[in-house]
Amino acid sequence: MKDILHQLDGILAERKNADPQSSYVAGLYSKGLDAILKKIGEEATETVMAAKDGNREQLVYEVADLWFHTLVLLAQQDLDHEAVLDELARRFGISGIDEKASRGQS
Repeated sequence: MKDILHQLDGILAERKNADPQSSYVAGLYSKGLDAILKKIGEEATETVMAAKDGNREQLVYEVADLWFHTLVLLAQQDLDHEAVLDELARRFGISGIDEKASRGQS
């Protein structure tokens, strides 16, 4: 499964230099951070709506869109999925309560 994430990282990096007319992702990059963040917000809302509707197939579809656009954001910020996986690994085995407390959050 990590193979698809590596493949997406590579494609998203390539799209940074692509013609915005030739690629959806290149078009998002050319519109800037606000456009990417707006798209993530839209996908998050659609994910919530699919979950509330109890539509499992639609939920999977919307989560895939949300994850994809989050990967676009990471690439735009010169990060990749490995940074997120590393953070999840760091948190593994630590209770959520303890992890949040270590960051000064309640």
